[in-house]
Amino acid sequence: MATAMTDSERAGERRVVLLPIAEGLQSLRGLSPQRLRFELEYALERGSTANSFLFDAGVDASGQARPALLVHPPGAAYADVFLPALARSLPSDTQTLQVVVGHVNPNRVALLRSLAETYGGLELISSNPGAKLLTELWNQRKPLPQGEPDLRPPLPELPPIQVIRQETSLPLSHGHQLQLLPAPSPRWPGGLLAFEESSGLLMSDKFFAAHICTEAWAEASRTETEEERRHFYDCLMAPMAAQVDSLVERLEQLDIRTIAPGHGPAIDASWRSLLSDYRRWGESQQGSTLNVLLLFASAYGNTAAIADALARGVGRTGVRVNSLNCEFTPADELVAAIRAADAILIGSPTLGGHAPTPIVSALGTVLAEGDRSKPVGVFGSFGWSGEALDLLETKLRDGGFSFGFEPIRIKFSPDAATVRTLEETGTRFARQLQQERRKQQRRSAGGLSESRSDPSVLALGRVVGSLCVLTARKGNGDSAQSGAMVASWVSQASFTPPGVTVAVAKDRAVEALLHKGDRFALNVLAEGRESGPMKQFLQPFEPGADRLAGLELESSPGDQPLLPEALAWLEGDVKQRMECGDHWLIYAEVKHGGILDSEGVTAVHQRRSGANY
Repeated sequence: MATAMTDSERAGERRVVLLPIAEGLQSLRGLSPQRLRFELEYALERGSTANSFLFDAGVDASGQARPALLVHPPGAAYADVFLPALARSLPSDTQTLQVVVGHVNPNRVALLRSLAETYGGLELISSNPGAKLLTELWNQRKPLPQGEPDLRPPLPELPPIQVIRQETSLPLSHGHQLQLLPAPSPRWPGGLLAFEESSGLLMSDKFFAAHICTEAWAEASRTETEEERRHFYDCLMAPMAAQVDSLVERLEQLDIRTIAPGHGPAIDASWRSLLSDYRRWGESQQGSTLNVLLLFASAYGNTAAIADALARGVGRTGVRVNSLNCEFTPADELVAAIRAADAILIGSPTLGGHAPTPIVSALGTVLAEGDRSKPVGVFGSFGWSGEALDLLETKLRDGGFSFGFEPIRIKFSPDAATVRTLEETGTRFARQLQQERRKQQRRSAGGLSESRSDPSVLALGRVVGSLCVLTARKGNGDSAQSGAMVASWVSQASFTPPGVTVAVAKDRAVEALLHKGDRFALNVLAEGRESGPMKQFLQPFEPGADRLAGLELESSPGDQPLLPEALAWLEGDVKQRMECGDHWLIYAEVKHGGILDSEGVTAVHQRRSGANY
């Protein structure tokens, strides 16, 4: 649709490229080759983009003058490169600028303040919840360390806000017609999408996004970005799958020709396929009979980041997550969700020594309507104190609720190690729910399991595999991660190039280290010497625990952990991932390998049933 121009601004490794889309319309794409934050959505470490869209000033189809309009500006992280690029794209005497704010958070508000200082006639356009958030956040700043004087300059006044309460059409210059669609969700209650009717361009903000750093306007094919878009969905969309599905149904009624999300390349040739993927991914989430209710409020995004990690961990087990933002959830919806939940997780920041009023109200509803036989969990972030978490814990314990894990208290934002611990905490919490459900089912069935006596399942158990320990290591320094698991669903997959497949359960912690481009080692165990490694790696680990701690290991040429007691080892690079029910099938090209014991025999796993390992 367009090619990148050389016009750019640089600040460190970030820069902005200008991508012309149509007459009077261009995209300002902020490029960040490095991972921005330690949140789960960036875990693939493929950089990201921040895509904004600028409509020129001019006259509309009726001859009326229209100001320049900016859709979905980036956050303050891009300010040093975005603001100069925007200034060069607008005439030097520009004062009036309209800005469509697709979602609101403190980082984005910080950039909007900079725009307000530059453009005296700035007008913001947001949904009704977005306007509420803008008003609340505009004059808020992160607290300074205790005792430090506040010498920061005064903030500019909040610009006028045009509130979009229902679908609205705005005429723009060069014959463009912009349709604004409120798209509230628990994660982004102020969501507002923009659809340019003449070009069929849907500027979808967070929806359909992927964190990939690329100058190319659009993806070459769906397979090129499928893993990144699925990862983004699993991290942020899956906990609100029902709301996302409703939005997809509405968008299918538009005459779309291209979807341009807030992150990553546009989708023009296969946007229908992407909508179908969103529906399919949501169906797999909604099919679970177990339901964890996730209640939260988030002032600076830190508590929301904790909620995302917990939700991702729960979702990996197949348990459904129902995410609700307490600030924007009607009372009747909250009551119904609490009554339907099999477990409740509630998170809150601490603001001025207190929990936000919506959280206090939600807590009261949980105490009044919640089932004491179902577990709860408490989490949150804080700056200098954690009174909100103390309140949640005390009230729920005094109210007779049992806790699935100890309250999670994180100062400011979680780092990489903490994110992983949070994800594994969510996974363990969901496994406990599943185990309790299976116990109940066995009791009601008289202790018999129909699947274990099914002839086809028994026959499946006769398919044998070699016993291996899969090990993986990624990153350096504080961001380094490692993992390991016993693997018996292993097979050679190709001669040229030499390749193997490994089936990895979705709820395995090491699965997060097995995406395209990642590297791992297979340590093939020897018959008669397999019990030691199996005991080590089959033991239960605490969330975030290092599976390789205390072991004497060697390293492969690609710096992957090797077990000296193994019979042989292989090192491979992940090339493909295929979703297979409750497992991922990982295909890797073998790059290196070695025999450690030429006389030994491979240990083989014999099973009595195909219903378990």
